[in-house]
Amino acid sequence: MALIELTGIERVFQLGDATVHALAGLDLSIDAGEYVAVMGPSGSGKSTLLNLLGLLDRPNAGSYRLEDRDVTTLSADQLARVRSERIGFVFQSFHLVPRLTAAENIALPMTLAGIPLKERNARVARALVDFGLDKRADHRPDQLSGGQRQRVAIARATIMQPALILADEPTGNLDRHTGEEVVNLLEALNASGVTLVVVTHDPTMGARARRQLVMEDGRLQSDSAHP
Repeated sequence: MALIELTGIERVFQLGDATVHALAGLDLSIDAGEYVAVMGPSGSGKSTLLNLLGLLDRPNAGSYRLEDRDVTTLSADQLARVRSERIGFVFQSFHLVPRLTAAENIALPMTLAGIPLKERNARVARALVDFGLDKRADHRPDQLSGGQRQRVAIARATIMQPALILADEPTGNLDRHTGEEVVNLLEALNASGVTLVVVTHDPTMGARARRQLVMEDGRLQSDSAHP
């Protein structure tokens, strides 16, 4: 079953006098449970696509169906709710709240969603153990290594049990060994049924995905699922 269906997606930006077609006539379908790498040179439309899939941006034309619901027609509040409940984000620069502990950062999406304290605490305690962070629960981000920070970020991204994880260069700030650990974590989540879409410049990481999308000039240049 298709989790994501994009039809005729256009995203246009005005840069001074120039009109930039960041996404041009894009058609794309991603099934639930897929593991997809989005690749291509800088300026090819990878980040624009990721922002659009994550409901952080709207297309100028075309339709986006997520779990068979046309999300291009939703209000800002409705989009925020879908983002909170169905999509997890993992970024290169972690995006943790500096003054919050690891446990508080992981709990943040549940706090914002109004989940009761008892359930929040139970889910966070389980996540801290699952991600090997139980000895770091009270540490703030500046007291954690890069790998630990990214594990906190992944725990936070998955605490709401989303259908989709979007990872933007998730190993970009990590050494090779730590990056490998983070990729293994993401792949384990995918193996449990979560759809994983990774934007990467790293051909080694891209090759690990079961499907590779190569972007160029806002268009899909190749799709390994449809050679």
